Amino acid sequence: MDHFDAVVIGAGHNGLAAAIDLTFKGWRVAVVERAAVPGGAVKTQEVTEPGFRHDLCAMNLSMFAGSAFHASYKDALAEHGLAFVPAPHCFASVFPDGTHLGVGTDVAATLAGIRALSDEDAGAWQAMLDDFGRKAPHIFGLLGSPMPSAAGLKVIWKAWRAGGWPMLYDLARLLLSSPREFLDDHFASEKLKATMAAWGLHLDFAPDVAGGALFPYLESMTNQLFGMVIGKGGADTIIRAMTSLFAAKGGTLLLDAPVAAVETEGGKASGVLLSDGRVLAARRAVISNVNPRVTFERLVPAAAGAADYRRALGKFRPGPAAMMIHLAMDDLPDWNAGAALRDYAYVHIAPDMAMMNRVYSEAMSGLLPAEPALVVGQPTTLDPSRAPAGKHVLWVQVRVLPAQIRGDAAGMITATNWDEAKEAYADRALAIIERYAPGTRAKVRSRTVLSPADLEAENPSLIGGDSLSGSHHLAQNFLFRPVAGHSRYKTPVANLYVCGAGTWPGAGTGAGSGYMLAKMLAR
Repeated sequence: MDHFDAVVIGAGHNGLAAAIDLTFKGWRVAVVERAAVPGGAVKTQEVTEPGFRHDLCAMNLSMFAGSAFHASYKDALAEHGLAFVPAPHCFASVFPDGTHLGVGTDVAATLAGIRALSDEDAGAWQAMLDDFGRKAPHIFGLLGSPMPSAAGLKVIWKAWRAGGWPMLYDLARLLLSSPREFLDDHFASEKLKATMAAWGLHLDFAPDVAGGALFPYLESMTNQLFGMVIGKGGADTIIRAMTSLFAAKGGTLLLDAPVAAVETEGGKASGVLLSDGRVLAARRAVISNVNPRVTFERLVPAAAGAADYRRALGKFRPGPAAMMIHLAMDDLPDWNAGAALRDYAYVHIAPDMAMMNRVYSEAMSGLLPAEPALVVGQPTTLDPSRAPAGKHVLWVQVRVLPAQIRGDAAGMITATNWDEAKEAYADRALAIIERYAPGTRAKVRSRTVLSPADLEAENPSLIGGDSLSGSHHLAQNFLFRPVAGHSRYKTPVANLYVCGAGTWPGAGTGAGSGYMLAKMLAR
């Protein structure tokens, strides 16, 4: 039996962040990973042709670059190969009339695009940008604090000191509003509102879902002010750097090492039993960087107790499913809306809020949406190293799909399982891109489609193909993520903790839960 201070289950970026921080504080830590490659939802692989490197799920690393974890360890990570590529042209939306609206670090250019739609909206955008500097420290302070905590209360107190009750009212309204409510309060142009609202679908917020305003607001303002970054050579630059740093500090990483069960003794988690029979003892903590629901359904024996917690986790709802389409390309799309679109990291095809609501309603009813919302990533416009000279990769995320297919809203696809439906549905998605960028399909050399079922098979934390590890609706966010009364990573089983996207502060590459948990344990 090998003995450690802590054993971390799952080598995703949150688990690695916890492991690194604890190792730097003198703990002896092991990380065990069921897959042959670490990273969880942050992986880059040649899934189409040799030389074409595709980010399997996450592509945007802005949250990691701006995270508290990166701020603490950026020099050490850089020494171990971490490298970012800036994206000054961040995101754009395309519209059926052949126009687009984009947001990048050139404020004047963004304002010019908005002014072409509405002078009033250009002024409102500038005012929102100016006001962001007042609100941002409090918003990011809250997102970077355990929930609940004295640190969180201190953030609220500082917000009150800075702006009194009006500041607190504004922040509370932002946190509780739907995207439509927030955007209607500030802007008139439907195109501008759609451009911002598309970010809500990256989580699971249709335009009229309460609590969905924050992400479109933050993405729009931070991309305008700071830009976006992707990983040099692939998103896995963060994983390669983290695993290298962890090993250099004496950490133990075991790959191809599925966990059969969390071992308990005297009502406490005491280690993990691997599928090959090995036992890793954990003197101080077992940390599961696996979806909390999966952790207790598959890894924690019923004899460990926590019946009420288990029942609550059984009601922890996944968000909508997603599909990934990876394309090896001879060239980037030629967008109807102009050659400038080839420079953008992301192009959203979700042209109005009525369409977004329709997609969401269809998917939640178990139907394949007749016209899905698409996020088209163009990483090789920024980082040519991901493909052979003169070639490209296209990263297409199909947002808001049903995990289980009950039918097709368009009445065209008869298959009701993803293995049979995925190629036909990928054709539907590519036909939409073709409408906005004619000739794109002729540039496709090869493709790989990952259905919701494929995503869950690759990573069991993505239940039903939900790339978020759980809905972020208000009922299971903030104090309620994953379970009310257990939002501070501790479970009812002593010495057993959970982190990752299924815990506060949720999905994304910010490493927040792993880093906050490690700091709490190290105290």
